[in-house]
Amino acid sequence: MVISGDRELHSVGEAIFAVLARVHHEILLFAVVGLAIGGIDDFIIDMVFLCRRLWRKLIIYSRHRRMTTATLPASPRPGRIAIFIPAWQEADVIGPMLDNALGQWGDQDYRIFVGVYPNDRATLDILAPLAAGNDRLILCINERDGPTTKADCLNVAWRAMLREEERTGVRFKAIALHDAEDVVHRDEILLFDLMTDRFQLVQLPVLPLRGHGGWWSRAIANHYCDEFSESHGKFLTVREAMGASMPSAGVACAFERQILERLVNPATGGPFDPESLTEDYEVGLRIGNMGGRGIFVRMRDRDGQLVATKEYFPDNLKGAVRQKARWMVGISLAGWDRMGWHGGPAEWWMRMRDRTAALSAFILFTAYLALLLWGVLLVGSLFTAFPVPNPTPTVEALLWINFGFMIWRMAMRAIFAGLAYGWAFGLGAIPRTLIANIIAMMAARRAVFLYLRSLVGRPLTWDKTQHRFPDLDSPA
Repeated sequence: MVISGDRELHSVGEAIFAVLARVHHEILLFAVVGLAIGGIDDFIIDMVFLCRRLWRKLIIYSRHRRMTTATLPASPRPGRIAIFIPAWQEADVIGPMLDNALGQWGDQDYRIFVGVYPNDRATLDILAPLAAGNDRLILCINERDGPTTKADCLNVAWRAMLREEERTGVRFKAIALHDAEDVVHRDEILLFDLMTDRFQLVQLPVLPLRGHGGWWSRAIANHYCDEFSESHGKFLTVREAMGASMPSAGVACAFERQILERLVNPATGGPFDPESLTEDYEVGLRIGNMGGRGIFVRMRDRDGQLVATKEYFPDNLKGAVRQKARWMVGISLAGWDRMGWHGGPAEWWMRMRDRTAALSAFILFTAYLALLLWGVLLVGSLFTAFPVPNPTPTVEALLWINFGFMIWRMAMRAIFAGLAYGWAFGLGAIPRTLIANIIAMMAARRAVFLYLRSLVGRPLTWDKTQHRFPDLDSPA
């Protein structure tokens, strides 16, 4: 009887092990195929970037000096720039941000329109005395209590701009966007004024500020540095070079006035769609749909510093997940039905890359799940007679290919982070990849939930994160 029981137990264990092995194989196959496709896609982007960089170095910069804002000519058709800043519960940052912006931009020709809400008393109390003493700062109070959406707040600023034009008789040349926590650059008004003569959308780099505090907070904040240094150091330049539409980042960007006017919806009273959570991204694509041209400008100032906007990003897991989930809902999920497919192959490719973020996070999840199941099988093999099954030749080949792509991707991430923040920081980007992956997977789960809620009639609202403004008298 004991022998019979042992045999039955052995048979059950063998069956469970066989099922786990089969499940592991299927999950692993899905993961390695998905990762290989993504790796090839990223590798092509890298090759386009490197070829373009080599061509410009050999052909362009061998004959012409790199232009800086010190050698940049003034616009032949100078005009007034409107800066829109949407603000909901920004009392902690809006005062220092505006003090810095007004100081940086000085007496250049601009007006700042800050959109606020009647039920945000703390922010209003900060802004009211600032606006009362400065003609360059204009308060735009929403008719509705907040929060609505960022796009709705921007439309309030748009209508205030029209009233200002009517009052002064001066038409604005371009509209720039900033957030309430942005550290602006003194030369961006000059760049926007010149570049909007030829382009309908001008995007400058965004440089996240390094995180502070404990190692976990620093790691979460610094993974934004890693991602933006690569995205705004490589990907957007490739996107522009391929002739695809330029998505706006929502900060450090400017739109030519006439193109925004063509986007105005009489029903909403502005060019931004209040039902969108990523109105900045969508406006960039809509401008491309209408034949407008976008440009990503990486230029140094007279001191050799990059003309860019700096800001703190979330340094806690909850804030990072909420922010990235909002981006994912607007771009990766809602983008399929809201923005459709326009243009040629390059445009389709870029939009497909934008819209696979949630799928990429799911593929990452299956890869980690496959690793976990392999660990279970390995431990099981130590205590049983069942060996861990070897991968099929196809899976083994894909594993080696993906290993090569992983090394390449980590090297590229470290190089771009190192160029932007120093080489010690760049090396730290390699282990921070794991944290970035965890945040992406958690954000994808939340994004799918939010998107499904919107499909059954739950309105999307401004799911903002808590902001900080740096002490500009101390190193960031």
